[in-house]
Amino acid sequence: MFAPIVVLLRSWIGKAKFNKIRGKAIASHGKVITKACNLVGIERTTRQNMIRTARDNGKRLGFLA
Repeated sequence: MFAPIVVLLRSWIGKAKFNKIRGKAIASHGKVITKACNLVGIERTTRQNMIRTARDNGKRLGFLA
């Protein structure tokens, strides 16, 4: 779904810069997820399993390019 946009953006700004921005976005997103899970009392292993499931679903649906 978003893969064509991601591929176009990566080719436009360059792979190295894209990966740097992507890494920062992933780290920030991980911090938000961790804070939210801590707020509602979700355990670490449960959080990790949820993140893995979301990643796998994203790959299957074409969100990750």
